[in-house]
Amino acid sequence: MNGHDGRLPVAIVAGLHADARRTAVERILRTVPGSVALHHDLTAAADRAVRRTVRDAGATLSSGEAPLVNDCACCALREDLLPELLRLAEEGRHRLAVVELWDSVEPQAMAPVIAAADGPLVLTGTATAVDPALVLPYLANGDDLADIGLAAAPTDQRTVADTFARQLEYPTVIAVVEGTDAGPDAEAADDTDHALLAQLTPGARKMRAGGGALAAALLAGFDVTAAAARVHPACALLPQECDEHGVGTFVWRRERPFHPQ
Repeated sequence: MNGHDGRLPVAIVAGLHADARRTAVERILRTVPGSVALHHDLTAAADRAVRRTVRDAGATLSSGEAPLVNDCACCALREDLLPELLRLAEEGRHRLAVVELWDSVEPQAMAPVIAAADGPLVLTGTATAVDPALVLPYLANGDDLADIGLAAAPTDQRTVADTFARQLEYPTVIAVVEGTDAGPDAEAADDTDHALLAQLTPGARKMRAGGGALAAALLAGFDVTAAAARVHPACALLPQECDEHGVGTFVWRRERPFHPQ
């Protein structure tokens, strides 16, 4: 059943907004018959293992553990991800494999790994699932991931804000999940939230998680080289001009480099 010339299409769905991410993945599984989701839970890394599950729209198909590599949960994910995807490809009965990344894992860290595998795998899409009402709170959150249990490695010095910003910048698709779909206690997003999300992701397609549009976008193809160039400081585009719903742009120009302080 494998789709692209016998190869297994693989799509990545990332996001610190865990409820939104899970909802987006569940919608994809229900939309694409024969699709499966592969998820590595790094929460139990303190027990020296990463927990892996493979599920479809109806149930968990398999589960297991991957041992830590050099005390690094993210390294264990890298080591275990490709063998599992290759196993699914060899089964030949899946139309799409969705890699649901754990909370703080960034899509740019995993997309090149999958794309480089080639062979029976083809990376067809990358998305970050977002609850628009949480964009500003997460971008303003300077907490260290290590302090809130979201570090992917012992040496992980990232913060919530910079991790979330990179999760927004890299993918070509933003899966918008809001209201009760984003969780029972989720707040409603307003026009300012949507304007901010649009301003921060000018190169990505924004689409609702419901319906078949999201799944279709994640099967359309993904260029890893172009994605890396788009977020490179030398190539990144300035934000488009905006002054609406309380969201505006300001470009600071100076002939000399900015002082770090």
